[in-house]
Amino acid sequence: MPAQKIETGHNEAVHDVSMDYYGKRIASASSDATIKIVGVSNNSSQPLATLSGHQGPVWQVVWAHPKFGSILASCSYDGKVIIWKEGNQNEFTQAHVFSDHKSSVNSIAFAPHELGLCLACGSSDGNISVFTSKSDGSWETTKIDQAHPVGVTAVTWAPSTVPGALVGSGLLDPVQKLASGGCDNTVKVWKLYDGVWKLDCSPALHMHSDLVRDVAWAPNLGLPKSMIASASEDGTVVVWTVPKEGEQWAGKVLKDFKTPVWRVSWSLTGNLLAVAAGDNNNVTLWKEAADGEWQQVTTVD
Repeated sequence: MPAQKIETGHNEAVHDVSMDYYGKRIASASSDATIKIVGVSNNSSQPLATLSGHQGPVWQVVWAHPKFGSILASCSYDGKVIIWKEGNQNEFTQAHVFSDHKSSVNSIAFAPHELGLCLACGSSDGNISVFTSKSDGSWETTKIDQAHPVGVTAVTWAPSTVPGALVGSGLLDPVQKLASGGCDNTVKVWKLYDGVWKLDCSPALHMHSDLVRDVAWAPNLGLPKSMIASASEDGTVVVWTVPKEGEQWAGKVLKDFKTPVWRVSWSLTGNLLAVAAGDNNNVTLWKEAADGEWQQVTTVD
C-alpha cells in the first residue's frame, strides 16, 4: 500500500493523529490549539472540520467506539479534556468539558467498548482520572491520586478479557485495568477493585533511566499472556510480559534506538509493534520470533 500524504491544515506542530473506526476520517491534534478532521479515501483527502475549544497545545485526540455514536476526546496543555459529539455530519460540538486537572493533560485513552464509554486521562499534576458516561448523560469520575507524583505522561487500557480466556464465552466479568507511564521513569499497572483503583504490580516496573514517553497494552485476542510496550526518553523500548494474572511482570529491551522514542503502537492482533523514534522520519515495525527475540520486519518511511 503506497504512503499517502495528508495535508492537515495546521499551522503549528502536529502532536497526534487518530483514525476513526472505519478508516474514513483522521483527527489531528496540534500546538495551534485546534483539532482538524480530514476525510481520507484512496489517494485523496479533504478537510472536513476544525474544532476549537482548547487554550493551549492539544496533545492527543482519540475516537470512541462507534457503538456510542460519533464521539471524539481531546486533551491539552490547558488542563482540559473535551468530549466532542458529532450532530450533523462533520459538525462537532463540545458535549462535555472536564476541568479536573490542575496542569497539562498529556494522554487520554478510551476503554475497550465492553466497559462502556469510559475515558482515562493522565496529567502533569501526577493524577489519573477516569470518566465514565452514565445512562442519564452525566459522567462519573474515579481517580488515581499521585499515580506518578512528578507527572503522568501516558495511559493505556488492558484488553477487557483475561489472557487465555475464550473470547465471547460470556462467562467472565470484563477486566478493568490500566497501565501508565510517568516522569519518574516507571510503568505502573492499575486495577479497579470495588470502585477503587489500586496498584496491580508491585513494585512499579522500572527498567528505563529517563521519563517514559508512551505505553501501549497489546490486544490479546485470547493470547496466553499480557504484553505492554513502553517507550522512553532514554532511547529504549521495553516489552513487558506476564504469563498469567497475579504473576510478576518481566521486561525485555526491544532495542536501544539511541534517541528519544516518542510512540509505540500495536497492531490489532497484537503481534506487530510500531515504534516512532526521534532520530529520523520513519517508523519501524517489530515482531516477536518463536524464540522470544524481537526482530525488525520493516521500516515505514
